[in-house]
This record gives sequence, structure tokens and C-alpha cells, in this order.
Amino acid sequence: MASGQDRAELDAKARQGETVVPGGTGGKSLEAQEHLADGRSRGGQTRKQQLGTEGYQEMGRKGGLSTMDQSGGERAAEEGIDIDESKFTKNR
Repeated sequence: MASGQDRAELDAKARQGETVVPGGTGGKSLEAQEHLADGRSRGGQTRKQQLGTEGYQEMGRKGGLSTMDQSGGERAAEEGIDIDESKFTKNR
């Protein structure tokens, strides 16, 4: 953990546009970069735990089919690709 003075220096650098926390790209302060890095590191893993491995993979398959003109579901239906949306909810 950085001391108060170190944090102040890192915050000043972040306010100048420098990335001071790995994964904190785009944060305009040290605190913002810490939150961005934390969210990026946990986001996908949390969703995978919510859906289970099969649901997460199925959702990725559907998302990978999306285009600017069509959603993944529309394109899957058009091309006859089976997407099992029942896997999107985890049975407990």
C-alpha cells in the first residue's frame, strides 16, 4: 500500500493523463484508475460464476455472431445456429 505522499504523487500523475495503475487506463485520478482496474479484473470472472461455464461459453458464442446490423440472436436464427439460452441462467 502506498503512503499518503506516494498516493498524492501517483494521483498527480494520473490527473496529467498517465496510467499509474495496471489496468487503470482512462482513469482521471488514482482512485478512478484503481476502480477501473478492479472492475476489469473481476468483471468476466464474476459473470462466469453467475452463469456457469456452459452459460458463459454459450453467451460468448451468441455475442460473437453479432454485427452492426444484427444482434447475435438474429444472426444465429438466420444462419440456423442453435444457441441454448437456457444455459444463460444458472440453476441453483
